Amino acid sequence: MYIEFKKMHGIGNDFIVIDNLFGRIKFSETQIKNLCDRQKGIGADGFILVEPAREDNNDCFMNYYNSDGTQAEMCGNGVRCVAKFLKEYIRNNEGADLLKIETRSGVKEIKRESDGTYSVNMGKPVFASKDFPNKKIEIDGISLDFVSMGNPHAVCFVENLENYDLEKLGPKVENDKNFPNKINFELVREKNKKELDVKVWERGCGVTLACGTGACAVFAAARKFKNADSEIKINLPGGSLFLSENKEGEIIMRGEATFVFDGAFEIV
Repeated sequence: MYIEFKKMHGIGNDFIVIDNLFGRIKFSETQIKNLCDRQKGIGADGFILVEPAREDNNDCFMNYYNSDGTQAEMCGNGVRCVAKFLKEYIRNNEGADLLKIETRSGVKEIKRESDGTYSVNMGKPVFASKDFPNKKIEIDGISLDFVSMGNPHAVCFVENLENYDLEKLGPKVENDKNFPNKINFELVREKNKKELDVKVWERGCGVTLACGTGACAVFAAARKFKNADSEIKINLPGGSLFLSENKEGEIIMRGEATFVFDGAFEIV
């Protein structure tokens, strides 16, 4: 059986996106891992099945997997790509510009802006969770703060990003005994109160060019611990995201969603 897909990315955080709105397609963890392999497969940070919504007033469900085949609660760059996929390729730009997409961490409202970017209401950050300690801790000499955006993040503010080897430090943080479900990890340099530079280690993926929930976690930590502005720019290796906070304390993330190419693969 041949299955069609679209390769998409959000500022370099890339995905294999598949229309499964009839709910007929299933993949094993091994199949997903092989398809995301950059040498032997298509190559991607994440694997997304766009599936029917569980509730009638929502548009679809984002069934998201990390590149190692494990399920993940949420992906900020991925959900923007799903919105573009649904709005522009499935619905041919017809219908409302506001979409409600179900994820494992709740329903996200995404709006297509006039400039072609997509804004996502990512909800309120949570600073106390079963997924991490309720206090600052140190690992390998670095101090970590914790934020959940539906998935867990460890955030570390540093003076110089180049002083740290993320390939070595990332696995130590992700797999530390303090994190029962593992954790995402962000290194952050504060340029000023309106702009931050960030590098990301994603749980189940490794180093990536960008992470939407990671950017939101960094924004929340910067607001709480560094008195950052309520509207800021976050620079990641793959590009920039724009973060703000509404009156309800919810984080709004705006950024690009980009189509790369179409393809098809055979599943036996």
